[in-house]
Amino acid sequence: MPNIPPPFSAAYAPDDADIAARLLPSVHLGPPQEARIDRTATRLIEAIRKRDDRLGGVEDMLREFALSTKEGLALMVLAEALLRVPDARTADQFIEDKLGEGDFIHHETKSTAFLVNASAWALGLSARVIQPGETPDGTIGRLVKRLGAPAVRTATRQAMRLMGNHFVLGETIAQALERARPRSGERQRYSFDMLGEGARTATDARRYFDAYASAILTICKAAGSHPLPDRPGISVKLSALHPRFEAISRDGVMAELVPQLLDLAQRAKVHDLNFTVDAEEADRLELSLDVIAATLADPSLAGWDGFGLAIQAYQKRAGDVIDYVDALARAHDRKLMVRLVKGAYWDTEIKRAQERGLDGYPVFTRKAMTDLNYVACAQKLLSLRPRIFPQFATHNALSVATVLELAGANGGFEFQRLHGMGEALYEQLAKDHPEIAYRTYAPVGSHRDLLAYLVRRLLENGANSSFVAQASDYRVPVTALLQRPADAIVRPQHAAHPKIPLPGDLFAPERRNSRGVEFGARAALDRLLTEVKAETIDLKPIADATPDQANAAVAAARAGFAAWSRTPAATRAAALEQAAHLLENRAPHFIALLQREGGKTLDDALSELREATDFCRYYAAQGRKLFGNDVAMPGPTGESNALAMRGRGVFVAISPWNFPLAIFLGQVTAALMAGNSVVAKPAEQTPRIAVEAVRLLHEAGIPASALHLVTGDGRIGAALAAHPDIGGIVFTGSTEVARSINRALAAKDGPIVPLIAETGGINTMIADATALPEQVADDVVTSAFRSAGQRCSALRLLFVQEDVADRMIEMIAGAARELKIGDPSDVATHIGPVIDVEAKQRLDAHIARMKREARLHFAGTAPEGCFVAPHIFELGDAGQLTEEVFGPILHVVRYRAENLERVLQAIERTGYGLTLGIHSRIDDTIEAIVDRVQIGNIYVNRNMIGAVVGVQPFGGNGLSGTGPKAGGPHYLARFATEQTVTINTAAAGGNAALLAGDE
Repeated sequence: MPNIPPPFSAAYAPDDADIAARLLPSVHLGPPQEARIDRTATRLIEAIRKRDDRLGGVEDMLREFALSTKEGLALMVLAEALLRVPDARTADQFIEDKLGEGDFIHHETKSTAFLVNASAWALGLSARVIQPGETPDGTIGRLVKRLGAPAVRTATRQAMRLMGNHFVLGETIAQALERARPRSGERQRYSFDMLGEGARTATDARRYFDAYASAILTICKAAGSHPLPDRPGISVKLSALHPRFEAISRDGVMAELVPQLLDLAQRAKVHDLNFTVDAEEADRLELSLDVIAATLADPSLAGWDGFGLAIQAYQKRAGDVIDYVDALARAHDRKLMVRLVKGAYWDTEIKRAQERGLDGYPVFTRKAMTDLNYVACAQKLLSLRPRIFPQFATHNALSVATVLELAGANGGFEFQRLHGMGEALYEQLAKDHPEIAYRTYAPVGSHRDLLAYLVRRLLENGANSSFVAQASDYRVPVTALLQRPADAIVRPQHAAHPKIPLPGDLFAPERRNSRGVEFGARAALDRLLTEVKAETIDLKPIADATPDQANAAVAAARAGFAAWSRTPAATRAAALEQAAHLLENRAPHFIALLQREGGKTLDDALSELREATDFCRYYAAQGRKLFGNDVAMPGPTGESNALAMRGRGVFVAISPWNFPLAIFLGQVTAALMAGNSVVAKPAEQTPRIAVEAVRLLHEAGIPASALHLVTGDGRIGAALAAHPDIGGIVFTGSTEVARSINRALAAKDGPIVPLIAETGGINTMIADATALPEQVADDVVTSAFRSAGQRCSALRLLFVQEDVADRMIEMIAGAARELKIGDPSDVATHIGPVIDVEAKQRLDAHIARMKREARLHFAGTAPEGCFVAPHIFELGDAGQLTEEVFGPILHVVRYRAENLERVLQAIERTGYGLTLGIHSRIDDTIEAIVDRVQIGNIYVNRNMIGAVVGVQPFGGNGLSGTGPKAGGPHYLARFATEQTVTINTAAAGGNAALLAGDE
């Protein structure tokens, strides 16, 4: 039996300084070697600078339209979206919007390349023809009338296609093979990459599988008789072969994807092709290696040296992955190919780690550290020859020269470049070292599919700091390009970027970011699951309070108000910060409680715990500023004027069941920080969570006299609202209940007290024809169906432009079909139960009505119990949806591009104004919508749930609430009264300070 290594495991986000301390001593070479590297790299750089490509390439485009310019950014967005826009009106708006952002009219073309000149000419022509306001939304000028908008569209689309033709080897594999055919007897190696986004649906995954299988068959016919490695190859993306390629769906992925990958690998083996599994994001690395290991273990692949994978040097675990791959090769007595790349998702990885509150980053934050790690990984790969066949993908002359020096004369490796890039460098390399092979990584696919790929390449290589951008810039000295990464780092403590804080320090110095868990790190996920499972949760029924007990709680809170309101703000804030600390330390307990009483999935429970923690820290930080010291006001000499904020008295906090920890603690901690005493009334469905939260706050330092809990149903809430001694109410729940509370407050004699209400809404999203369908599908499914649709912010009504509606609805329905519904304690569950039988009955009744009145696009299947499966209905008119439907039901309405104003009117007529999503690449459209609607939270080109405390303050207008926004800078002030104290300091004989002052 082979000695199979255990599943891959390595620290997900280790410290940069520790890695640098290990790598820095290992990469220094002797002076003769360094001198040879300098000579080789200099020669390659000079070749790049001397090249005058009459056609032009990617480097020429990047020089001409740098991403540091408005033209470059506009070009990037045009390229990303224009070719997928089917209708003329939207295309015209899009072109005007982007060409108006840059000065294409006065752009002086620096390049002599045809590609660049043709693109610049077409864009300049379009910019001259379409001036602001001259699309169908404005007055079409004489020039447009004479030339015609179609001419403008054609010119701009042609500019995009010109670029596409140079970036992509062919729109089909047959076209790519024709272009790749060797000329004049030269041998060229190719690896073909079938372009496309990751699969969202099972249909997508099958289509990608068929495309890969067909490509393998077509490639083999033109492969010739040369042995590996001198044979063509194909690159396969695992996320294109499975619609839920994610760590929490591991069991399904292993059962469904491994046979698919094995099938493709077996086909590639038959024709002895190079078969490379592409790299994915960091949170998919362990899952990717699990799939690869299971596939490699199949004995049918024995005797084949063409299986390979890509490894990203910007990932801190790259060296560990190489060790693991080598162990697999040893265990199965195979030779494997490894493509070493630097990485293409850096900005995404940084953002995800920050959003998830991780301890560190899975990627390096300094480019020099990536370059340093690339050299270290190259050394390791070269030492593993011939069992590992290294493939070094780089356009960096210094990296090429370094690898050449490290490799010696033994061969057994190759370089790789992207089609359309690095041509001058590798032409010179071929002249100087004809024995060195290089392979061209060639994208294949339609111009529509090229878009995301093209933008990624532009972002990856177009930054001012990249070698590609600098190599052809004569203003950058060659010596600067020869600086070794180790010399840029110098010392381990300089390994991390000084301006990119660790995720935990994202909001420093004001507060810490809440701590999360990376589900893509097996050790962290397993530890969390084990700890949650071990928790003992007491779910015995909690007795409802009586009206007398509610009155007694108000009286006790009133008695405790004076002492608490006089407690220094710093002391109150410290108690809230201690509560945050306790929450994080007891995360497994509260997650278990949220799952068992609230029906939360693991992901939702963790997110809610983090939100509750953020509320505690944010309000502590805000409270220190607002209540810490009186504010000195300006005024005449001899007088002091100070403004102070004080608590109002007893605040009643009435919270909902859908966020029984986060909203409960958000309300309570805000009221407490403002100096109020609190009577908290949680939802009747989730009292246990409130009991535990209050116990934690008391332990953290909140006096029992300042915080009281009253459980019960709506009748207890109504009794509290009507009590004459309360100083205010903070409420989250239905609009109907908010109205009744408002009426109760208005009917009372005595002080007029505030009602801070956050209610629901018929939340909408608008998606036009420029939106990326895959992104729309992701964001709609998340916004409409996550948490079983039981979020105040959840998407209820989607407006989609009719020109792209069929494709988008089909993709959304297909993605919804892949969601797993069931036990929330199962980590693979995406949708748990609705809160109770009553909620299920209301949703079932709405579904039955919609089946009669609307067109059904998708109806999921739910297990027995309080489960409601996702449903998608298409309405003939938005007016058919007259109230908020609090569950996983999406309503869709098509609209014509010219009728966007009618869409906005329909949104206004609902009377709600909580959340709105916009998916568009047209900035003018986005700005017009934002300016037009009175909606509290607007999300552009992302999902519309999960507002982050202190980042996206949350709350609506109209029927959706009173404001101010929870988790925002104006929230605490609403819980307080203001007091101005004016002292005549001159009353005792004059202003001594003024009299003593010098001229």
